[in-house]
Amino acid sequence: MSLTPEPARDCPLCPRLVEYRHENARKDPDWWNGPAPSFGDPNARLLIAGLAPGRTGANRTGRPFTGDHAGWLLYDTLKKTGFAHGTYDPDGHDDLTLTDCMITNAVRCAPPGNKPLPIEETTCRPFLIDRLKLLPNLKVIVTLGDVSRRNILKAFGRPGTAMPAGHGAEGEAGGYVILNSYHCSRLNTNTGRLTPEMFEAIFDRAKALMGSGE
Repeated sequence: MSLTPEPARDCPLCPRLVEYRHENARKDPDWWNGPAPSFGDPNARLLIAGLAPGRTGANRTGRPFTGDHAGWLLYDTLKKTGFAHGTYDPDGHDDLTLTDCMITNAVRCAPPGNKPLPIEETTCRPFLIDRLKLLPNLKVIVTLGDVSRRNILKAFGRPGTAMPAGHGAEGEAGGYVILNSYHCSRLNTNTGRLTPEMFEAIFDRAKALMGSGE
């Protein structure tokens, strides 16, 4: 049976998210307004997992973490740590490429209020499971936030409590290292809960894990 790592552009599976897509399309018809596909290197040893696209971010541009506040810190950090090259433009009109790294989301469509429902996380999970299966060199998964961490664990059939929560927490699932970070949201960066140095340290640790095979 073939794997389906990315939902169709008009994926019908979550009625609330479909209606929100249609609502956004009526307001802003020039936006992407669809499930945001994964972005990056298909031979990546590192996968970064977010929770869901932002309305004015990936829902607008069609690329994860492109167009909202979180993208500036994420892509700047990836460039500093050697996982990204080129320029970053918040409209996606750039030459940005990822090396040894892929970015995906647990839920592929933008949810109202940036909060997907548990049933939407469950419904979208088969795409995440197939995305993981199609990364032959994967070693480390960086989860951005505890909801993302729980979704990754569940994708491997583990309970969401199978590893500790919090920034810098490490665990294992499916033979891969799971490394959790606070989300690079405006709220976390503006309050100092997550600093650029803290975020960069996560990816330095990921590189060490990838190189050492821990």
